[in-house]
Amino acid sequence: MAKRDWWDKEFRTLLTLGESTTAGGWSSCRERCWASQLAGLINEFQRVPVQFVNMGIGANVISTKSPPYEKSGKPAADERLDAHVLDNAANGRPPDLLVISYGLNDARGGTPIDLFCDCMKDIIRRVRERIQPLIVLMGPYYMNDFQLGGGVWSHADLDLFYQYNEAIRAVAEETDCLFVDLLESYRDADWLVHHDGCHANDLGHRVVANKVFEILASNCSGLARETQELEKDILPWRDESTLQSKS
Repeated sequence: MAKRDWWDKEFRTLLTLGESTTAGGWSSCRERCWASQLAGLINEFQRVPVQFVNMGIGANVISTKSPPYEKSGKPAADERLDAHVLDNAANGRPPDLLVISYGLNDARGGTPIDLFCDCMKDIIRRVRERIQPLIVLMGPYYMNDFQLGGGVWSHADLDLFYQYNEAIRAVAEETDCLFVDLLESYRDADWLVHHDGCHANDLGHRVVANKVFEILASNCSGLARETQELEKDILPWRDESTLQSKS
């Protein structure tokens, strides 16, 4: 059976919807945030640069139904979906690549996994009623201080993160989205986490960007269009003659 090609065109608009690490915390500058780096990686292989819109909000949760909503960074994903994602379509800039990154704060805040998954599926349904982007769902990032913030944010541990990870993977399969397993990429490496114990540091952001790009590159032929055109005329640039000569 031939491999499925999820997207055979170049991407025009990338929109990232998520929490604080999506927003850029704690990268040392905007350009080192994984979302910015992902846009840069895409642009390395496209003729036309992708327009990039970052809609990450710190302490954000997926829904007004999430138990930690009152203590969260508002508005929640479900109540800002129209203004921050779908209204871009009305403005003539609908995202054709939508990366959704939730789970970390909902897990920490005690949102039941079933409720989280139902809210995620409802967001995907609402998106597809208006636009038809390629949707990528990301699992939770690795973190190592589960008491950070205390109170409402102290309900998770690494085992719960892995449960969330598998639940998001199942939602992606059910709703025909691509899935990015960040826990697999982090491999419990504490040195990829900022000293606050929660957010990615610069190296962690690079790992996240590379993983998302890897999933896109191995599933979307549109990213190879420019490369395949260059292949027809590119001149050899290697000279291995000295290596091959007999001494």
